[in-house]
Amino acid sequence: MTPSPTRPAPRRASARKGGESSRGPSPPPKSKKKPDKPSGKPGEIPSAATAVLVLADGGVFPGHGAGASGVAEGELCFNTAMTGYQEILTDPSYAGQIICFTFPHIGNTGANDEDMESLVPAARGLVLRASITEAANFRASGGLDQWLKAQKLIAVTGVDTRKLTHRLRQQGAVNGVVAHDPDGKFEGGKFDLDALRDRAASAPSMEGLDLAREVTCEGTFEWDQTCWALGRGHGQMTDPKRHVVAMDFGAKHNILRCLADLGCRVSVVTASTGAADILAHKPDGVFLSNGPGDPAATGQYAAPVIRELVASGLPIFGICLGHQMLALALGAQTQKMHHGHRGANHPVKGLETGKVEITSQNHGFVVDAGTLPGGVTATHVSLFDGSLEGLRVEGKPVFSVQYHPEASPGPHDAHYLFQRFFDMMES
Repeated sequence: MTPSPTRPAPRRASARKGGESSRGPSPPPKSKKKPDKPSGKPGEIPSAATAVLVLADGGVFPGHGAGASGVAEGELCFNTAMTGYQEILTDPSYAGQIICFTFPHIGNTGANDEDMESLVPAARGLVLRASITEAANFRASGGLDQWLKAQKLIAVTGVDTRKLTHRLRQQGAVNGVVAHDPDGKFEGGKFDLDALRDRAASAPSMEGLDLAREVTCEGTFEWDQTCWALGRGHGQMTDPKRHVVAMDFGAKHNILRCLADLGCRVSVVTASTGAADILAHKPDGVFLSNGPGDPAATGQYAAPVIRELVASGLPIFGICLGHQMLALALGAQTQKMHHGHRGANHPVKGLETGKVEITSQNHGFVVDAGTLPGGVTATHVSLFDGSLEGLRVEGKPVFSVQYHPEASPGPHDAHYLFQRFFDMMES
């Protein structure tokens, strides 16, 4: 199969054709402190700057460039994880976004070919506090700066990411532009800030965007790669016990690995595959993957399909966007969050067990708990803001969670959910 010139090739290992209200998160309480003013004005960029982040609301954050050169726009968001930056940058759910890392030392463990969550990163760029250092990890096959160049990702370093994160928390999501030219075109502060600001302001809002079509696979393929282990690397599933069809809205590799680890033969299909085609595979269960963009936009074509799959009686498990797709299929609604949940330290409470899980999360939209129909039960809530984090359908083997139980490098508190899905197929 020849990759499309405008879409990434299928993300595969081996391929064979074949205290918040129920209305969801609301903005945080207004601070008595006045919002930060833009950190610069046209003509005030330091002469040593080789890169800049310019926000649609007028914020200017000069710094030093790393990775690829050029200009890229997207929605700016922040991630609080201390590890797993390569997995974050290759998570298809970050399509159309620029990532501000709150942890200052990004790049110190280098990069390698084993920690990729997709073949082609969908993120637009990244913003860092400290300069990227030389790799210091036995697994590194190269430095992050070289990896960013190869992946065509633009980075701006030397930015006050604490100030930037505070701005996002207080004022909400905002579009921005990252620009980097190591050859000195911007030397002497000659950034065209007005043009960059206009470009950021004209970038499309994440609301209404169906980005799943941009990151889904190009056609059906089979997955058999299992999870990574020290001294072995990734394994291969050779003795399938159950067959799962995964709807690919932007599936992370490690989700597919977790399914293969349990002995599942995984057939990955595109986001727009119809119910009849999915059922023709005669699966034991259906998985709904994570992915980017506005769930209401993707749900226009995916929700009716999932509604048929629910009616079929098959076990269904959804993660992140897949959770939102399932909720829409059941009759609930979704809404955009003020600044989203992105990090590896989010506490989630199981309402049916009382247990708390530390989870990895990456989402800017949420299911409105107040719109869940009868027969659909909320199972998990965020202890940060009370937003809905999980649901199940009463009397059916159908459930989903907003967070990422497959998290690599971690945490692994919620990894049991894959076993739950497998047990539903067994029974």
